Amino acid sequence: MAVRQAAAWCYRGGSISAEPRINDRIRVPEVRLVGPSGEQVGIVPLAKALELAQEYDLDLVEVAANARPPVCKLMDYGKFKYESAMKAREARKNQAHTVIKEMKLRPKIDPHDYDTKKGHVVRFLKQGDKVKITIMFRGREQSRPELGYRLLQRLAEDVQDLGFVESNPKQDGRNMIMVLGPHKKKTEAMAEAREAQAARKAERQGVSAADDSAEQEQSAEEPAEA
Repeated sequence: MAVRQAAAWCYRGGSISAEPRINDRIRVPEVRLVGPSGEQVGIVPLAKALELAQEYDLDLVEVAANARPPVCKLMDYGKFKYESAMKAREARKNQAHTVIKEMKLRPKIDPHDYDTKKGHVVRFLKQGDKVKITIMFRGREQSRPELGYRLLQRLAEDVQDLGFVESNPKQDGRNMIMVLGPHKKKTEAMAEAREAQAARKAERQGVSAADDSAEQEQSAEEPAEA
């Protein structure tokens, strides 16, 4: 069973564990060999597998050491390591980390400050980040929790196209807290940001090219000095 699973895993192109044994470092009498294109060659003596590796100008790489016999594959190991490193670097580059931003408001916030704070919340949600909204009560305000609750409800309604209430308002000491989650995933927001940046760059280049063309046409139309 282990052999069939290992062979199927290799055939599907499963990743190789870190620093597997290759070529002369493989010390077993026979191996289950997989060809360069994933084809099943079968169980062959190690010497035969090494001979085929030389014939194809490839490496013999042990991809499932715990199988009986071990599963080995013919491949260009140097190229494989390079491509794997590039894929890992690209994955790290595009990895999306969930970020929780925080925005603090007072129960009796004035309209201008509210609009400013709401603008920040909108920006965070567009970026695919969660937002923790904290209403801070002071003094007698603590006896009026409904003020904070209504403010949080208002904010949630104002940004409902971009986010949703992930954690309902709840009292936490002198504060009332609510968490908004974005409708868009972080990866989607990052992709849209990159597309927008590329579009702006292309537009700037287009405007620059148009200006250069206009200058050239104007120079061509100007009469030559006598």
